[in-house]
Amino acid sequence: MFGFFKKSAKKDSPAEQKDSAVDAQDLNTATTQVPQDPESGQRKDAVDHDAPTEVAPSALSDEQIEPPTDVASRGDSPPESAPQGESPVAPVAHDASTEVPPVPAPVAPAPKLSWRDRLKAGLNRTRLNLAGMFGLRKIDEELLEDLESTLLMADCGIEATTHLIDALRTRWKRDGLETADQLQEALVEELTAILAPLEATLDVTTHKPFIIMVAGINGSGKTTSIGKLAKWYQGQGKKVLLAAGDTFRAAAREQLMTWGERNGVDVIAQESGDPAAVVFDAVNAAKARGIDVVLADTAGRLPTQSHLMDEIAKVRRVITKVDPTAPHEVLLVLDANIGQNALAQVKSFDAAVKVTGLVITKLDGTAKGGILAAIARQCPKPLRFIGVGEGIDDLRPFQAREFVDALFAKSESQKPRA
Repeated sequence: MFGFFKKSAKKDSPAEQKDSAVDAQDLNTATTQVPQDPESGQRKDAVDHDAPTEVAPSALSDEQIEPPTDVASRGDSPPESAPQGESPVAPVAHDASTEVPPVPAPVAPAPKLSWRDRLKAGLNRTRLNLAGMFGLRKIDEELLEDLESTLLMADCGIEATTHLIDALRTRWKRDGLETADQLQEALVEELTAILAPLEATLDVTTHKPFIIMVAGINGSGKTTSIGKLAKWYQGQGKKVLLAAGDTFRAAAREQLMTWGERNGVDVIAQESGDPAAVVFDAVNAAKARGIDVVLADTAGRLPTQSHLMDEIAKVRRVITKVDPTAPHEVLLVLDANIGQNALAQVKSFDAAVKVTGLVITKLDGTAKGGILAAIARQCPKPLRFIGVGEGIDDLRPFQAREFVDALFAKSESQKPRA
């Protein structure tokens, strides 16, 4: 009997092991063989993703086979029968519809800054140049000389700076000023007095339609300012029409039409043609539609190019033919970054089209906010609007005291602690 078990435990002979290896090789070849296409005779892809996958018998040992996952976790149905003596355990059903995801806390929108705060932020660069001049420092000639240099660097111009320093020196001696803070208060009053004549609100109710011709060099923010002005006058309850008269600059017409769509305002434009003809059509359309305000864009020209400036003068003459009282306002848009060159632009455009008002843009991008003082002393045209940002509401009517207060407003770090 024991001999039987010994015989069963006998190892295979070398010949039998060789036969087993051949059989295993044949099995692997059978399971991995790639069939050929009966028509083309070419081999098919080894893996056909669209066909059902056939699994070959596993040659892994019992220890290498991964145990089955839990039925409930896989979402499979439970077995039909359970071992004797044990009750079947029903899987736990997970209903995704009953699971309520956590609701994120609502994020409150950032409060919109007031115009005063935006003006203060826009004049920050200019204000920083002046901030270090004042404090508990005693007033002396050295302080006045430092202040004079700072005003010149802010593009106040020689005439306005000389006027301000002379006025401060007089008040220092006359009123017995002692500290730099007292000198700053005097400077605020003197600068406000210089800028006050520029403050003049534009009244568009005197004519209907009220025709505003807008001029300025390329890059001054002219077309963008027209879009913002349209928004401003709409807020005043006015019906506005835009005229795309800048047919010289590429994409100027498209840019103005984009502003028109944003504001819900009609734009009179042509694919190409004479700028004066576009404005002519716009004025006639405004009369027929009962428009309150017409904003006419014109081609940006350099004041040194007299032959190009003549084309803008032609636009003005054509407007006058349609309405002898028009244009009722000629606005010149100035970029605050150009500094003293703004004075030359005012004089050249005034000679060509008789400028009646100014718009100064990009005060937020320069430390030369003192240009307003230079304009007030050398070519005092009414300053209708100032711009201190890229937002559609960042163009507002100019107010002298509001501007000066924002220019000298102390930051939080400068305010004395309680």
